[in-house]
Amino acid sequence: MNLKEWVGRSETLDDVITPNPYAALSATLDRDAASPAPGTPLPAVWHWLYFLPVARRSEIGPDGHPKRGGFLPPVALPRRMWAGSQLEFHRPLRVGAAASRTSTIQSVEEKSGRSGALIFVKVRHVVRANGEECISEYHDIVYRQAPRPGEPTPPPKPAPASSTWEKRWVPDEVLLFRYSALTFNGHRIHYDRRYVTEVEGYPGLIVHGPLIATLLLDLLRWQRPDARVAKFEFRAVRPLFDIHPFFVCGEPRADNTVRLWARDHDGRLAMDASAVLGD
Repeated sequence: MNLKEWVGRSETLDDVITPNPYAALSATLDRDAASPAPGTPLPAVWHWLYFLPVARRSEIGPDGHPKRGGFLPPVALPRRMWAGSQLEFHRPLRVGAAASRTSTIQSVEEKSGRSGALIFVKVRHVVRANGEECISEYHDIVYRQAPRPGEPTPPPKPAPASSTWEKRWVPDEVLLFRYSALTFNGHRIHYDRRYVTEVEGYPGLIVHGPLIATLLLDLLRWQRPDARVAKFEFRAVRPLFDIHPFFVCGEPRADNTVRLWARDHDGRLAMDASAVLGD
């Protein structure tokens, strides 16, 4: 099957920006969980709580994701990972708005890496409300082979030695479950310890990539509560697991940008990100 035939495929999902997901994620991040008033702007990347694909139970694959071959191409490689995103926030997406997200497959690329075959799928999402474009996003998905016995792991990259802002997180099962529930994410690597250790071969439950990205921006929001994020991009470098705490860190710069990153318990870089602040 030629996976490039999926390039150009598009789907549109409609949703209403209801207050309950906003309040529930606020509580999950240990913020005030009061229901937001109509017109309240969503914090950056909180649109990930909406436009959620809903697959019937009979359409779920063995890893907890919907079976492949619908909107996304039917990649045969077993491991799937949200590798990164590049986002622009053009205008606020507000509580109470009727909105839509149109997603288009931009590219499908096959490559070979240290661990074997890799397939990269890039999806463009455009979120609109009241006839205006609010958010544009490129979403990078990578598929890879299952690990082979004795396969060496890539050398870690050290995180920056110091930061201006820092917050420690303990990724317990409740945090991971809540985020999975809020995003209707059935991927078993985030909640099924037996599956993730015995089938996927990881040492513990995996912290969601978009959750880490959300925590990075939440750190920025704590430090600069009135700042408007105009652009944000992140790249997953190595996974984080629930068996150790991790740290989200930030360093503001003079050019109206902020470097953000996640550091594991051993000082290794787990996610690298940057935000551009608007006027």
